[in-house]
Amino acid sequence: MKRIFLSALGGVMALATVTFGASFAFVNDAHAACPTWQGSPHFGTVNLTEGFLPDPWNRNVTAGGGNDVSNCGIGAWGWVATCPDYRIQYRTSGASALTFIIQSNIDTVLLVNGPSGEWYFDDDGGVDLGAQLRIANAPAGQYDVWIGSYNRGSGIPATLQISERY
Repeated sequence: MKRIFLSALGGVMALATVTFGASFAFVNDAHAACPTWQGSPHFGTVNLTEGFLPDPWNRNVTAGGGNDVSNCGIGAWGWVATCPDYRIQYRTSGASALTFIIQSNIDTVLLVNGPSGEWYFDDDGGVDLGAQLRIANAPAGQYDVWIGSYNRGSGIPATLQISERY
């Protein structure tokens, strides 16, 4: 951010342009805590092709994080990590639905960033307080998944399930 200061120096007006790096960093701090697909996923990546087996495909993860996603302007809430928990590279004709399910003893939230940059969110769409979301006619590409919690912090045991059958 640039700020312009006027100063009187010996009866002459001087114009100075000063750049404040700290102001720029402050502006970006709000988004620094938001999820980004650009980081390496905490629990790995899987390549799945339409008709994959086993179905559902399972991965043990831990839910939660230190970032309040409700401040990110994507219509979600809960606490997640900045980088994805898991990444799915999905090859498909586009005719199949892709379902993401979180199994946990704790109330979790589910956040997915799809191949075109769209955000999907669910809270309590599955069994009991489990998060679940279904993307009909899921397009091919990269899906980044965050498994969040309602309290700041992580370490909550959970299982991510990915299915074309549910």
